[in-house]
Amino acid sequence: MAIRSVNEMMAAAREEITNLSPAEAKQRADAGALIVDIRDVRELQKLGVIPGAKHAPRGMLEFWVDPESPYHDPVFAEDREFIFH
Repeated sequence: MAIRSVNEMMAAAREEITNLSPAEAKQRADAGALIVDIRDVRELQKLGVIPGAKHAPRGMLEFWVDPESPYHDPVFAEDREFIFH
């Protein structure tokens, strides 16, 4: 199996996601969706946080989402929409 380039992986990912404008994200969050901020803690310190967002560092995201992981965060088991930023 050949290793895919970053551009190929990004193109495949774009086919699986829905991009939202900030206004759409706010509207959905106001309706109950949870914004999950995956930025590095240094970015949060430098640029600020999104009020009401859950911080989940990108490097830990799969561990926090997986219910079988010892690092699982129950918020990800909730029946709601998640918006990743």
